[in-house]
Amino acid sequence: MLRGSMGARPGVLGVILTLLPSLVGLAGAGATLSVSGEAAAQSVDVRPWLGIAMEADAAAAGVRVGHVVRGSPAEKAGLREGDHILRVAAMAVSRGAEVVRAVGSHAVGDPVEIAFVRDGKEQRATALLAAFPSQDDVLRMDLIGASAPAWRDLDVVSGSSPTTLASLRGHVVLLDFWATWCAPCRVSIPKLGTLQARYGAQGLKVVGISTEDAQSVALFAERMSVPYAIAVDKNAETTRSYGVVSMPTLVIIDKRGVVRDIAVGYDPSGDARLDATIRALVAEAAN
Repeated sequence: MLRGSMGARPGVLGVILTLLPSLVGLAGAGATLSVSGEAAAQSVDVRPWLGIAMEADAAAAGVRVGHVVRGSPAEKAGLREGDHILRVAAMAVSRGAEVVRAVGSHAVGDPVEIAFVRDGKEQRATALLAAFPSQDDVLRMDLIGASAPAWRDLDVVSGSSPTTLASLRGHVVLLDFWATWCAPCRVSIPKLGTLQARYGAQGLKVVGISTEDAQSVALFAERMSVPYAIAVDKNAETTRSYGVVSMPTLVIIDKRGVVRDIAVGYDPSGDARLDATIRALVAEAAN
């Protein structure tokens, strides 16, 4: 499998592991500490995982939960976005790094009591820590079967496509998160063009999304004769909301706006599977 890492490109906004803001956490302007930082903090192969993104919030005590990964220990314990964690086990926390250390001091399978504030009231929940999943597994956990995140601040620079996901309801949407510097992305572009040509009349919309400079992206799309819409995610908000950490990342959305499948990287052996998935989804009823 071929893939490019967002963090490997200087000047490109890196989305670090696990979000909705990057599925277990998002790194943007240093405001959020990724729970994937748990991974870096652990030297063993089996690491405990809580499954949240954390955000700095100087206006309130504790550590704000920016996102809870679907199916994670945090979600099963009842934690929600907007909660402020005060303590993990007996350790008081005021920074994300302290949550990381507290979680890392336990083992996979340990029950950990978490004290947090919600709606001005202190509450407690017990999370049963799980083994840290791979980046790709976290992405799939968080998105597949859920409504696709809305697009934010996208500018179409090549081709024609609405700039909101809601306006494409009733179509099958294939999102390609890509970059001009990503060699596997270049290999996959003709394949996506073939899918658009084959299934476009049946309702498929392929949309490429890049966080790069609009002029550079538009020129590249013209040189490559990209036959589908290309949009620039100027503030990388949409890219973060989909938890993209490697390129290309393909997100397949059905006619109801639900994520049905994800493919990370480019693997030629997956071409037939992707074609079959699209063929099945365009045949489905819209409701």
